[in-house]
Amino acid sequence: MRPFLVFVLSSLLSPWVWAYEPDPLNSPQWEFVHQRFLKGEPYQFDGKVKVEAPPDAEDSLNVPVSFQVEGLDSVQEIVVVADLNPLPQVLRFRPKAMRPNLGFRMKLQQGSPIHVAAKTADGLWHVGGVWVNAAGGGCTLPSVGTSSGDWTKTLGKVSANVWQRTDGSNRLRVRLMHPMDTGLASGIPTFHIENLKVLSQDDQVLAELDLFEPLSENPMLSFDVAKQTEFKLEGRDNNGNRIQAEVGR
Repeated sequence: MRPFLVFVLSSLLSPWVWAYEPDPLNSPQWEFVHQRFLKGEPYQFDGKVKVEAPPDAEDSLNVPVSFQVEGLDSVQEIVVVADLNPLPQVLRFRPKAMRPNLGFRMKLQQGSPIHVAAKTADGLWHVGGVWVNAAGGGCTLPSVGTSSGDWTKTLGKVSANVWQRTDGSNRLRVRLMHPMDTGLASGIPTFHIENLKVLSQDDQVLAELDLFEPLSENPMLSFDVAKQTEFKLEGRDNNGNRIQAEVGR
């Protein structure tokens, strides 16, 4: 069947025809990203997923990125991918009882599109993105902590701040002490935080995250929360080390 006919039939039989939509960032890896990390599921590029990052990364080991998802109901999961990284997947965020917004820092091996895809309850991925130029090397360098040998003294320690925003909500910023080694530096194995939960004091799960190697050393994560001021954190790394903390202002 000819591609044009397939497209027409898809338009008539399904509300989702966005799988044919070209990537606005012209990523050479977009189809791989779509198949591997979005499981080939329907998507559309959507301005409601706003991604912010510097156009030029001054430090390839610590590239600040943030996203806000506005005007979409029932966001189930958000995936962040740096298409041209040797390890593309950065994190997965499930904002159970939080706004679907997040700030973080990551490593970039070279200039790359960074795509953020938010999946809604109807099964559709809404995709935003930004291109960041980078000098390179962010994924193949050892962490500072691993190089100095000091990481064992602070591993798993948590610091946090909570402050009120003008709209009455709160901002939670968490720093987790961990080398976050990618496994791509010679002689240094993969060593990174795998998952993290943010809970209320009464153990309601507010958010879940899967974290991957490209997240920067000693990850700092910024969340938009409602009116809570006290939280619990639970997680572990790929070696089984646990993260447990109570944070608040």
